[in-house]
Amino acid sequence: MTKLKETELYAPVKAYLEALGYDVKGEVGAADVVARRAGEEPVIVELKTGFSLQLMHQAIARQRLTDSVYVAVPRWKGRAGWKAFKANVGLCKRLALGVLSVNLEDGTVQAHSDPAAFQPRKSKPKKAALMREFEAREGDPNAGGMSRETIMTAYRQGAEKCARHLAKHGPCRGRDVKAATGVERATIMMRANYYGWFEKADKGVYALSSVGRAAMKPSR
Repeated sequence: MTKLKETELYAPVKAYLEALGYDVKGEVGAADVVARRAGEEPVIVELKTGFSLQLMHQAIARQRLTDSVYVAVPRWKGRAGWKAFKANVGLCKRLALGVLSVNLEDGTVQAHSDPAAFQPRKSKPKKAALMREFEAREGDPNAGGMSRETIMTAYRQGAEKCARHLAKHGPCRGRDVKAATGVERATIMMRANYYGWFEKADKGVYALSSVGRAAMKPSR
């Protein structure tokens, strides 16, 4: 299988820009592609066979010459390829870089973003959820960088309090577990049984399941 070369991207990108009215030349100074249209700032395109940190560094360096800097890469393949491509487009937007993809099968070029100052949109609901989790979590039980599967959340802390209470006192009413542990959502947690630790013993009464009893055993 022949390794793709950056030069294979040049002809499609040149044709695309010329169709937009630009005069295009390759390898001008440090730039892979320079395009010029009368009365406008030059457009620079950096060509690469795939997204990389080196490509980002090169494109950012070209922003010292013009605000209109694009990166051009081959069109993605498959769902995983699209997902990675989309994430890189998001990164380029934050860096005020434009993105072009080249379909090497038919020579078409598609613009996915244009160079522009980026202002991230804040999500008030997500920020509020983050702060609720921060405030609700007791202590600092996790080391940053841990696997997501092992994270101790405020929800799990509450569920463990409920489970430990049942392990010590046996089946209890939800309201009694709430009063003893201070977990406001004790009944809801035991009813939802997210971790499989609880089972309903009677109306409004909960007990530990076999999974819960195993989980609450002290590790040796």
